[in-house]
Order: sequence, then structure tokens, then C-alpha cells
Amino acid sequence: MSTELFLQIETKKAVERLYGVTPEESQIQIQKTRKEFDGDYTLVAFPLLKVSKKNPEATSHEIGQYLIDNNKQITKFNVVKGFLNLSLSNDYWAEMLNSISTTKDFGFRLTGSSNRTVMVEFSSPNTNKPLHLGHIRNNLLGFSISRILEKNGNKVIRVNLVNDRGIHICKSMLAWQRFGNGETPESSGKKGDHLVGDYYVRFDKEYKVQIEELKSKGLNEDEAKAKAPLMLETQEMLRKWEAKDPEVYALWEKMNGWVYDGFEKTYNALGISFDKTYYESQTYLLGKAIVAEGLEKGVFIRRDDGSIWVDLIADGLDEKLLMRADGTSVYITQDIGTATQRFDEHHLDEHIYVVGNEQEYHFQVLKLVLKKLGYTWSDSLFHLSYGMVQLPEGKMKSREGTVVDADELVEEMVSTAQEISSELGKLDGLSESEVASICNMVGLGALKYFILKVDPKKNMTFNPRESIDFNGNTGPFIQYTHARICSVLRKADDLGLQVSNSISSQGFSTLKEVELVKLISEFPVIVEQAGKDFSPSFIANYIYELTKEYNQFYHDHTIIKEENKDIQALRLSLTKIVGDTIRKSMWLLGIDVPEKM
Repeated sequence: MSTELFLQIETKKAVERLYGVTPEESQIQIQKTRKEFDGDYTLVAFPLLKVSKKNPEATSHEIGQYLIDNNKQITKFNVVKGFLNLSLSNDYWAEMLNSISTTKDFGFRLTGSSNRTVMVEFSSPNTNKPLHLGHIRNNLLGFSISRILEKNGNKVIRVNLVNDRGIHICKSMLAWQRFGNGETPESSGKKGDHLVGDYYVRFDKEYKVQIEELKSKGLNEDEAKAKAPLMLETQEMLRKWEAKDPEVYALWEKMNGWVYDGFEKTYNALGISFDKTYYESQTYLLGKAIVAEGLEKGVFIRRDDGSIWVDLIADGLDEKLLMRADGTSVYITQDIGTATQRFDEHHLDEHIYVVGNEQEYHFQVLKLVLKKLGYTWSDSLFHLSYGMVQLPEGKMKSREGTVVDADELVEEMVSTAQEISSELGKLDGLSESEVASICNMVGLGALKYFILKVDPKKNMTFNPRESIDFNGNTGPFIQYTHARICSVLRKADDLGLQVSNSISSQGFSTLKEVELVKLISEFPVIVEQAGKDFSPSFIANYIYELTKEYNQFYHDHTIIKEENKDIQALRLSLTKIVGDTIRKSMWLLGIDVPEKM
């Protein structure tokens, strides 16, 4: 039982006895006592004034006095205006510590215990370019949120939807066909996704030249873009692909195969995995069939040019294209098909799309279109809209080749981790294989933590070197603390000191120890909140606070050399549980922690 729940129950009893009324749950508000005041937790008295019929101070005094008279775990109180600050006994905190130490996977609910099935779709790359920094934020958010939801008791299905068809894919294909001279990943020594991405950039370069030529002949910008030969050829290639033209289809299969191999290497480097991968090329036909059905039912309209639209003006949106005049589909077509397929296959309770905030309108339309088609589960769709990520030097543009490549960034992070760790002497005495493992762990940990500590809804700037700092709110700071804790526990084990699961209240000698127990006890609440808000930042910032508190404690107090056995036992128990909580929290973020450093 959490301390907040314990105090809510005891306060409810007090109000019933004192005022003869059972308060509503919303009237009993418990929060952590602010650091400038004396106490552990604070009851806000104002919501209870209607019950007590007294002023805030009198109500707080009466409830406080009742609590210490009737519960030995509550030792004292003080009142600051309408706030009742309560202090709990060392016996209470010792029992809490013992309960945590004997609870398997404290803070985690058993997977499947909620009887809810949740699908999380993330990554969703296009097969015309390699993954970049924006994809990294998407992948890290999606993977972390799936773990957080899993440890909140949900059955979670992680899926990837690969956008492997469409006009953008044909741009890379046409450029390779026109300028590639048969180049392959093997002949070039490049990862397949990088090679294909080079031709996407090449297309844009040649396309711009053609646009300028047409503008010099008197066409305006829009006319030039529409009539540029490369664009016309690309549109024709897409039509041929949808018609299963053998030559175009074979080229598509070959180039997509290169990209899939490249993506897999990047996912492995990031520690990302999926339960299932869907492909737009396999779902867009289902979407087209559903759109045709909606047209027959009068849900959609066909314009004179043959294109199919949905009118959402009455719903406060706009008209949305569902099928082009030439019969080719658009993004939302395949999203309609994919959503229906997934709910049919898995009977989902919730479907979460991890997609950047530039697609908010798209998902509003998708949800509304599915509702108009009669799918009652449309209300179970949720767009986890996250902000953009950029480097200090500014925004990235993939078609101009100015993106930060994911593979290069991972390599840079690992290299920088080794450089900084060596300078600080963190790798002294370690073997070559240990150094490689730790540098990879620290580099990736720095990258993941720096991104995940930011509220997903916010735009952010990623600074690679700033993220690898062994001080402050960073992954390496937390990882180093875990290694330090492991070192303490190894020394204790060498001396024959066992970590006890039966701590005495006599072991408490400082307020810092109580603060650490309080922080650890809040872990289940933090995990639950992170799941409700779909925000790993709750986990990241919580574990930073716990790590910071432990480091202050470690700096100021002896552990193994403490002569008082009760105090020594408590401090060793605290150290182990802090280490366990760091490891579990970082696991939720997809981050590994070293045992040596």
C-alpha cells in the first residue's frame, strides 16, 4: 500500500469520527510535504471545510490530533494555514523498506493482469531513406512506452508499419534507374538504406534543376513542379507499380530489400524490436476496398475527375482526399485498411500511434472517417503526438540530405563515450571487451536518456556532447551510480555482509535515509503515471531525483565501515533497493546499466 493511500484511509476514518460524515475521495488530497516545511506528507484541508464547518486551521488541528492519538505510525503534525503536515514514524518507514525488499518486481504489475490488449505502433519508416534523428526519438518513445504499458499490467503488441510504397519510394527508384549505373550495397560498400537514400537526394537535386528550367520558360512554381519530366515519370512509375508491372515491381523488391537489411542493423544497434511488422504494400488494397464500400454507402463522394473524398466540414475539419483520380491510394487509405485489419486480428482495447505532431490533422481525420464507416472501436485510437527534435545548428531536411543519420549518430555517441570516459578514468583496469561493452552502453544510454527525459509533447534540441556528462541529469550519471552501487555490494559480499530483508527502525540515523525510502516507495505511482500520460519523462526525472539523493547520501555517510550493525544493515538494504530501482527504471527507458565502470 502506498503512503498516500494509507493516509487517505486514516484521514477518512478521522473525518467520519470527528464530523459524522463520510468524505468523498476527491475531498482527501494528500501530497508530499514541500522541502521548506517539516513533515513527510501534507493533507490539504480546504476541500474538507464543508464537512467540518470550521476554518482551515481548526479543521487541520482536529484531524491532526485525531491521527496521532489513534495511529502510532503518525508521530507528529504541524499546521500551516490550511495545510496539515504529517510526520510518520521510523517503524512505518522500516516496514515500508522491508515490504519493498520482499516484493518481487516492486512497482511492476504482472503483464496481462489488467485484461487489456494495447497495440503500440512506432517507427513507421519510409523505404526511400535511412533512419535519422527524428526516427530515433520516435523509436525510443514507442519502445519505452510499450515497456511502461506492459509493466502497468497490459498485454502489449509492438508493431512497425513500413511505408514501402508511394510516390516518394518511386522517386528513389527512378533516380537509381536513371543515374545508378547498377550500383549496389555490395559494390558501393554502403548500407542499403543509405544507398537508396542517396538516390532520393539525387532525385530532388535533378528535380529542382528541371523546375528552374521550366520556370525560365514562363511557367509558375506550381506548374513547373507538376510538369517536370521527372515528376511525370515518377507518377507513371507508381501507376505501373500498382498495376504490378513486372519490371517496376522487380526493381521495387530489390531496392526495398536493401533498405530492410539496413533498417534491421539500425534497430539492432538501438536495441529496438517489434512483435510484428506490417507493410503498406500489403494493406493499401484493403483500404481501397473499404473506401469503395464507403462510397457505395454514401459516406464518401466521387468528384467529376474520379477522385474519392470525404466531407468533414460539418465536423469542423475539411474535405479529405481518400483516392486519387488515377485510382492510386494515399496515406490515409492504407491507414484505414491497417486499422481494421489489426482490430480484427487482435481485438484491441487501445491502439496507440507514435507519430510526430505534424500529423495531428491526419489522425483526427482517420478517427472520424472510421467512425463514419461504423467502426465502434474508432474511439480506441490514440495519436501520441510528439514534438520535433533537432540539433543545435537547426532543423533537418531529408530530401536535401541534411538529416542527422541514425547510424552515424550512434557511432558518434559510442566514440564520444569512450573519449570522455577515458579522460575521467572511468575505464581504468577494465579489459578490452569490458571497455567496448561499457562504451556502447554509456553512449546509447546518453542518447536515449537525453531524449526520453523531455516531455514527448515538447520540441527539443539534442546536444550529443552535453548528453554524455557524468554529472547532472544525464544517462551516464545514473549509469555510473549503478556501477558504484554494484561495487559497494560486491565489497559487502566479499566481507560476508548479507543484505537483510528485516530492517529495524533502530537503523534510521538521518533524515536522508527516510527521504530515500520515501522516494523508493513512490516508484509504483510514477510507473502508473508514466503509463497514463504515455510519457517516459516521468520515469527519467524520477530516477534522476533518486540517484541524486543517493549520491548525496553516499558522499555524506559510511556504509560498509559503519560500526552500528542496525545502521549498517539499513544502509546496505537501501543501497541494494536503490540499485534495483535504477535498473528497473532504466529498463523501462530501454537503457542498460553497467555493473562496473
